[in-house]
Amino acid sequence: MANIEHLSFEFFPPRDELSRSKLVDNVASQLASFGPEFFSVTYGAGGSTRDGTRQTVAALQSKGLQAVPHLSMGTDEASDIKDMLDTFKANGVDRLVALRGDQPSGLGANHRLSNNAEALIRLIRAHSDNHFHLTVAAYPEIHPDSSGTMADMQFFKRKVDAGANSAITQYFYNADAYCDFMERCAIQHIDIPIYAGIMPITNVETLVRFSAKAGAEIPRWLQYGLSDRKDNEKNLIDYGVEVVSRLCQQLIQAGAPGLHFYTLNRWGATTRICNNLGLQASN
Repeated sequence: MANIEHLSFEFFPPRDELSRSKLVDNVASQLASFGPEFFSVTYGAGGSTRDGTRQTVAALQSKGLQAVPHLSMGTDEASDIKDMLDTFKANGVDRLVALRGDQPSGLGANHRLSNNAEALIRLIRAHSDNHFHLTVAAYPEIHPDSSGTMADMQFFKRKVDAGANSAITQYFYNADAYCDFMERCAIQHIDIPIYAGIMPITNVETLVRFSAKAGAEIPRWLQYGLSDRKDNEKNLIDYGVEVVSRLCQQLIQAGAPGLHFYTLNRWGATTRICNNLGLQASN
């Protein structure tokens, strides 16, 4: 059985009430049996899913589940963010995932530099003190906007110094990338828990599209393995479950304190991976 301190799952907010009900009643209920620390809910570029994020968090909470909203700077005014913080606090939320987030098109580099995760963390701490546990993003394979490893690590350290309590990595398929990142963090005396982000593989086209945007490398051996199976959905999913299960085992053996699954609002592959790790669901 895998020995990990943390397990969490990520959803994106559904577009309508029916889809939200299906997510909470079917997907979340299946994954809740593994006893995750929380379910996080993403926040669209420029706050485009603000209401959906809030509604999905409330729906999860109504089932007694720990729900953690993502929050990003986007184009929101500081007053709007403070209002959201007050609302979340009043509704019993005590943890946030604080991100720069995807930026709406046309904002340019200057906006990215000023409206970033560090600025958001400082705003949250100034307004809400230490009420919220703040989780930030980490990039073992380097953020796609970064100029290199040193600059990327400095951005990460500034988020930690600003008040981040923990981090979740972008997904990756090379365990060495995580180990290398942790070694670089140790050099900078960064010692917050850094949970490995895990992306199950169920669709080649979706994975390629997401990875290109996120700057996540699909190793050459994996590209060929997926290509060989792309026309057979069952074989592809079986292969993906095997590959990702092995990756998780390597990460746990390397000392990763926890795993965070990017579920894409599905439970099948994630459940199989958790079972392979010995994280048996309760009845």
